[in-house]
Amino acid sequence: AAAPAAAAPSGPPAGAVEIRSPIVGTFYKAASPESPAFVSVGDRIKTGAVVCIVEAMKVMNEIQAEVAGEIVEILVENGQPVEYGQPLFGVKR
Repeated sequence: AAAPAAAAPSGPPAGAVEIRSPIVGTFYKAASPESPAFVSVGDRIKTGAVVCIVEAMKVMNEIQAEVAGEIVEILVENGQPVEYGQPLFGVKR
């Protein structure tokens, strides 16, 4: 009998770190619907770079990268509600 398939690991790929949401709110990948996304998979970022916006109580909060590296994964969809501490991006240093 064949062995059952292993479940896909959760979290960022090996060697990557997560950028997490510091607040509860709604995730936006760009400043407006007409604007380009702050970051995309494959982009290199520096510490302090704005990577997204989380709207909380009608206030748009810019979320800045705490690490420098390459965006390897975007873990949420545009307009999706996010929780405090929820992983938003995977970054490979």
